[in-house]
Amino acid sequence: MSPTSKTTSKELNPCTTKFEFFGPPGALFISIVAPSTPYLLYFSCSKESGGCPPSLASLPNRALFALSSLEWWKNLWDTEASLIYLGWYAFCVVAWAILPGEQVEGGVLRTGDKKKYKLNALSTLLLELGITAGIINKYGPEAFTIIYHKWVGFVTAAVSMSIFLAVMVYVMSFQKDKLLALGGNTGNVIYDFFIGRELNPSIRSFDIKSFNEGPGLILWTLIDISMVCEQATRRGGLANVTDSMWLVLVFQSFYVIDSLYNQSAILTTMDITTDGFGFMLAVVILPLFLGSFAYGWVFVVNALGYYIFRNANSEKNDFRNGKNPTNLQYFTTESGSKLLTSGWWGRSRHPNYFGDLLMALAWSLPTGFDTPITYFYVGVFTVMLMHRQHRDDENCKKKYGADWEKYKKMVPYKIIPYVY
Repeated sequence: MSPTSKTTSKELNPCTTKFEFFGPPGALFISIVAPSTPYLLYFSCSKESGGCPPSLASLPNRALFALSSLEWWKNLWDTEASLIYLGWYAFCVVAWAILPGEQVEGGVLRTGDKKKYKLNALSTLLLELGITAGIINKYGPEAFTIIYHKWVGFVTAAVSMSIFLAVMVYVMSFQKDKLLALGGNTGNVIYDFFIGRELNPSIRSFDIKSFNEGPGLILWTLIDISMVCEQATRRGGLANVTDSMWLVLVFQSFYVIDSLYNQSAILTTMDITTDGFGFMLAVVILPLFLGSFAYGWVFVVNALGYYIFRNANSEKNDFRNGKNPTNLQYFTTESGSKLLTSGWWGRSRHPNYFGDLLMALAWSLPTGFDTPITYFYVGVFTVMLMHRQHRDDENCKKKYGADWEKYKKMVPYKIIPYVY
């Protein structure tokens, strides 16, 4: 079924009347700040700037000097880095097309249809890791330090690709018979461009939104490997890489592999079921020896976070797919929907976020406590998840009405049990 008549199209794609993120001004602010943040961290926290954290007194003058310099702006662009990034992204697309993958049905759309997704990002990751390992084995770790040395150029290339994708899907959303996101059809160009206008932008069977979940995670691992190789080059070989660097690589690589192994789980998240694909979704090393005691505690924090994250998501995905192997209790709403009230989902309404935050903390702990800069990700991630939790609660309030208030009394904590 597709919206073939004007009446049907209006019914399926009503105008959005409520803004999030403080409306168009907030969307514009985030669209500028988000891609600017990697540059800010790089230029303000480096050897040239005096280390981390930088001298706050010097930042305004240095920022004005840089922003007023035409040469500084030119240096943000690196043709070689851009071509490498474009080639890598094209490789990911080709790999999606030719590598075998699982065909998975998503949830029921407002049209009554179910969209099928080809999921094979894990195969792409393993292929790329094999190629990377071959390069390092043959030419040494210095051969894979290019991401580190051309970091600014790669950031610019990634930001440019994000802008291109966001513009492309925004233009595509005005084609006939498109199913729009309920939150992205305001008529305001800035806001709809940011939040995402079309729910599932696709080119034939190629679903742009679900596909881009893969390359972002894969690139994360390749960046980590490049940082390890840079440290190995400086310290005289991979055997001399610090335990803190290995911890971060192992933790984050495991997270990526686990996420791609369970890639079908994203099909039940609000990224896929609710949000459109816009700029919001298109666009995000300190050597230290820890010692075995600290090493062990950091490992425990990450392991605990992963245990909560994976078990909570497994409970949710099984339940949404009609399975309840552990006989979890649930609350049935007047509309017939079922909400979990036991297991991890009886402890808080978003226990998977709690696990995610513990893992994010574990990834920063290996850097020690000499600077707050390395905890930037944890802070931003916490704010993002709290905002996401608020958005999800608002959507559930609209969907379930008075039943949602009853449910909140049964499960009063939002993310962290007995705390928040």
